[in-house]
Amino acid sequence: MAGKVVAIDPGHNGANESHPEIINQMIDGGYGQRHVCNTTGTQTDAGYPEHEFAWNVATYLRPMLEAKGITVVMTRSNDSSVGPCTDKRAAIENNADADAVVSIHGDGAPSDVEGFYVLTATRPPAGATIAAASLRLASCIAAGVKGVGFPPSNTLGSGGLWKRDDLTGLNRSTRPKILIECGNMRNPTEAGLMSSDSGQRRYAQGLADGVFEFLRGGGSAS
Repeated sequence: MAGKVVAIDPGHNGANESHPEIINQMIDGGYGQRHVCNTTGTQTDAGYPEHEFAWNVATYLRPMLEAKGITVVMTRSNDSSVGPCTDKRAAIENNADADAVVSIHGDGAPSDVEGFYVLTATRPPAGATIAAASLRLASCIAAGVKGVGFPPSNTLGSGGLWKRDDLTGLNRSTRPKILIECGNMRNPTEAGLMSSDSGQRRYAQGLADGVFEFLRGGGSAS
């Protein structure tokens, strides 16, 4: 897999909450939509933040990919800054000519919701070939995360997959890209896993397995 480029986008950032004047600025969300630059993200009922979860999973995922000779591009370099805005993140990924992009998040749904879901763009901006690649990536990621023991959402999307048209990071991407809500941080069981080192490593392994399968040419568009 040497020569391949994968962009990892850990959602949100540690200082977002302290700088609403930055993250609440309006940006071009694609297809005529206007969205805020970024958000603070959610947290568990115990106060463990999504931005830290996403950063830790990304930190575990990166060396797993690099061990296979993959070049990894990160959309942020720490968990203590602000942003970047989601359109800037998409630009980083696009400019890197990434073969795959994985945006890592955690959900803040009602507590009875559990499981992951993988998002792709309803109206992909880069044409049918990239759209098909994004759907295949989503299929591979879903299989990888299921393979390490995490279930698809019992409520959101269908079989762990969901197309959306209201997310800047997907609307502005010209590369094969998915956004995964790894689990529900407001569900007590999943919150415990998502807050733990062992749980974060499992998520990273599932994502890595999905990326490897995609780069090998596996998965199916759906």
